[in-house]
Amino acid sequence: MQYRTLGDSGVEVSEVGFGAWVVGTDWWGDRTEEQAVNMVQHALDRGITFFDTGDVYGHGNSEELLGRALAEHRDEVTLATKVGYDFYNHPQAGHGELPKRLDPDWVRTCVERSLERLGTDHVELLQLHNANADEVTPELVSTLHDLREEGLVDALGWAMGPSIGWIAEHEAAVDHDFDAIQTVFNVFEQTPGRHVLDYIDEQDADTSVVARVPHSSGLLNEQVTPDTELEAGDHRGFRPDAWYETGWEKVEALRFLERDGARTMGQASIQWLLSHDAVASVTPTFRTEEDIDEWAAAPDTPRLSDEEVERVEELYRTNFGIDRDDGMDSLRSSVDGDDLRAAGIDKQVADD
Repeated sequence: MQYRTLGDSGVEVSEVGFGAWVVGTDWWGDRTEEQAVNMVQHALDRGITFFDTGDVYGHGNSEELLGRALAEHRDEVTLATKVGYDFYNHPQAGHGELPKRLDPDWVRTCVERSLERLGTDHVELLQLHNANADEVTPELVSTLHDLREEGLVDALGWAMGPSIGWIAEHEAAVDHDFDAIQTVFNVFEQTPGRHVLDYIDEQDADTSVVARVPHSSGLLNEQVTPDTELEAGDHRGFRPDAWYETGWEKVEALRFLERDGARTMGQASIQWLLSHDAVASVTPTFRTEEDIDEWAAAPDTPRLSDEEVERVEELYRTNFGIDRDDGMDSLRSSVDGDDLRAAGIDKQVADD
């Protein structure tokens, strides 16, 4: 495992992090609390020290499980959580999005409750959860800085989603000097991640990127293949056939990234993300301990060569030689793509 720093905050993260949305909820498979705790501890044993959760995951259950699993290792790990949803006063309806709430007093209250559930007096990274740009007011930013000055948080971040677009949000996070931006970014789904990397470079900013959905929802780690039968309720089951078909064709075009058993496609997908200097960490969705073993080892596999990176760039630029879309255009932006078109950005974007 290798480690990087979030911006200039001094907060260190493992290059592969643990997205704790998989524990405390049943959205990525059923597991007992004991199994969830074992997964977290197994990740720590494999060198993962960056654990990313959110107060809304399982309505606090993910934070509680993470706090219990890491109680004896608090000084060894970097904890991140997110606030911004009001699950205290609203029941969860399936996978639907809950009402957001980001007024300063509410955010402070949520942070204090998160710390209680995590069993700690501070978190290394606090992120606004799916905030729109116009919701991040000067008063809210001031409160976030107060929380940092009071020692409740060490670094500030902005987690983007659930639908893609986010150009204004990415740029606002950089302009507000946030230490981290968490966003969907992978070989297949490079917009708007590429835009934020360019913007960070243009502004000479210290903001880091935490890449989520690095395997394009199971395509790049070949969890979803032509023979896969998805479980009832799996969100990928609602995607058009074209998404699968084009994805499988693209995977075949990337076979050159596999290196004679020294690097799997799943590991190469992580290494591609880590080839970007501003990417500090990658948070794949671990479902099993075998996933943890493979992907935690990714930073120790051969880094992509300049030639490999250039070849991926050319494939993306030409849509991997595929002359049809993947049927996902209508699902790709919370603003129907207007922000992408206004910015003159290629329409190749993706949902979470």
